[in-house]
Amino acid sequence: MAGLGNPGERYRRTRHNAGLMAVDVLAARARAAGRVDGDVWVAEVALGGGPALLVKPLAFMNASGPPVARALAAHGGSPADLVVLVDDVALELGTIRVRERGSHGGHNGLRSLVETLGTEDFARVRIGVRRGDLPEDLAGYVLDDFPPEEVLVVQEAVGLAADAVLCLLEEGPAAAMNRFNARRL
Repeated sequence: MAGLGNPGERYRRTRHNAGLMAVDVLAARARAAGRVDGDVWVAEVALGGGPALLVKPLAFMNASGPPVARALAAHGGSPADLVVLVDDVALELGTIRVRERGSHGGHNGLRSLVETLGTEDFARVRIGVRRGDLPEDLAGYVLDDFPPEEVLVVQEAVGLAADAVLCLLEEGPAAAMNRFNARRL
């Protein structure tokens, strides 16, 4: 599982870091401390009845592909083993969307992964972070902290995204898509 976002305290509570937040939930549930290994934070855990690797690239979103690919290769994984957790401004806040594969959809983190891995064939759990109409300054919007009135919804959404990952691992993509794609907080 790889959560995408931006490193550092400045970005910790931003919309763009919803994927990292979801990996933090999975790590907390697994009681995993993790460690820094080069340009990624990794934790080897048991999830969904088997071993799994939690990964948080320490690179910025638009350069997250190479660190995730290196971690995947270093642990004997392939793109088919990958589940990416990522924010999505096309989805309303609190909405989760599970996809078995697909295009990057204009998301720079997914674009970096697709370009680095040479395939779109990896699962992703998209976490809706938009409330209302999108502003013209999309970059500023995703790099702003969630406002206080959205924090509880975000916390619930990243927890739901973690649940979707577990369902994906335990029951497969069809079950995860059926259970989580129609849900909205």
